[in-house]
Amino acid sequence: MLITLEGIDGSGKSTLYEGLKERLSDLDPVFTREPGSPYLGDAVRQATAENTDPLAEAALFVADHAVHLSEVVRPALAAGKLVISDRYTDSRFAYQQVSLKGVHPDPKAWLSAVHRGWSITPDLTLLLLIDPETALSRVSGRGEREHFEQTEFLSAGQKNYLERAGEEPSRFLMIDATLPPETILDFAEESIRLRIGQIK
Repeated sequence: MLITLEGIDGSGKSTLYEGLKERLSDLDPVFTREPGSPYLGDAVRQATAENTDPLAEAALFVADHAVHLSEVVRPALAAGKLVISDRYTDSRFAYQQVSLKGVHPDPKAWLSAVHRGWSITPDLTLLLLIDPETALSRVSGRGEREHFEQTEFLSAGQKNYLERAGEEPSRFLMIDATLPPETILDFAEESIRLRIGQIK
């Protein structure tokens, strides 16, 4: 079973991710993240930091995803493991659709085509929703902002997340990211255990 955590920067994904490590330890899950490739992840992070050409950046994210699937996700799923990933394909549709606007005539169609036939759709996606201004206030202490850490960019990215959730409502669980972290963690744990029970 593949579960993903999504949301714009500052929505609390990392806090939830770390909390689930402790809460779900009895299930012995594989915790991972994207960018997740040991040799492409750094290139992706450097590309975003240096504001690389949007098509090159998107291609690097897709390449990282391919390696992440082949080296981590597919082997874990084949072994019957629960896999929980901090970011996954939905992040690309949320963020790269914004980056590619004006660079490619139809970013969504391109991203859909490039993932079709080989990527794996998550069984459950927990989507943390938050006002972009609030999200940016949370990340203000991290140092220099990445090019996507801007209000307009994050607003557009969250809109893309919501569009995907509308297209696949049975996969997405939307969570108010302004709730107390412990409340969010309780809900996430309960939802994951419930979904595992339903699939079994």
